[in-house]
Amino acid sequence: MQTVTTLPELWANRKAFSGTVGLVPTMGFLHAGHLSLVRQAKAECDHVVVSIFVNPTQFGPSEDLDAYPRDLPHDLALLEEAGVDLVWTPTPEVMYPQGFQTWVEVEEVTRPLEGGMRPGHFRGVTTIVAKLFTGVQPDKAFFGQKDAQQVVVIKQMTRDLNFPIKIVVCPIRREPDGLAMSSRNTYLDPAQREAATVLSRSLIAARTAFESGERDADKLCAIVAEMITAEPLAELQYVSCAHPQTLTELETVDEDGALLSMAVYVGKTRLIDNFLLGGTE
Repeated sequence: MQTVTTLPELWANRKAFSGTVGLVPTMGFLHAGHLSLVRQAKAECDHVVVSIFVNPTQFGPSEDLDAYPRDLPHDLALLEEAGVDLVWTPTPEVMYPQGFQTWVEVEEVTRPLEGGMRPGHFRGVTTIVAKLFTGVQPDKAFFGQKDAQQVVVIKQMTRDLNFPIKIVVCPIRREPDGLAMSSRNTYLDPAQREAATVLSRSLIAARTAFESGERDADKLCAIVAEMITAEPLAELQYVSCAHPQTLTELETVDEDGALLSMAVYVGKTRLIDNFLLGGTE
């Protein structure tokens, strides 16, 4: 496994590959969810590149950039064991050199949900992913369903900018008690960690209602909201039942299905989770 930082190093190693290349973009502090993306990339591609970069431009001024967990030596050990070919660990200076002034913005699908709660977040996401795509030039890029809106946004950008890249979406990996795996789970104390399971439990309750015939979007959201608000350590920021491609809020779930998603504070930690209703998670 090779580890590189600069663009010339990346390009030199990339040129040596023959066959298909899969990219797994990450912000590091890797867990089993990230490694599941690596395994999928290895199954589908001849070579696998993983990027590790905590992207400052997708964090708001009051968010946790400085506190975001990092452990590069552990990440590299995991990736070497997983059989990754190349790890790109650019610095902020590599990705945003002095005088940087070009941004990639996707419009409609970035406005609701996370985009509404985190102004500027998706401009940072789309810009850095576009730079990762142009740097690595993969055939396929692998993303997790946990960041459901991000997946929709990246697919839109890829279509709109004619990137010759297939976006592969992999299922959410969960802990045995249902909590979606996330690097931010490490912020939770034991009581908060137990309380955080209310996210997946509320989604399961709504999915059970859906499978029993409930199609009213407001009622499905209410099931989630009632369970979240009943947990003393949890504070619901939003719950949404939206079209899975356009992210337009629904009145009724039809044959296209729905993305049921939420953002919840457990203590000071902001967690997100989602289920796809009428589709495969």
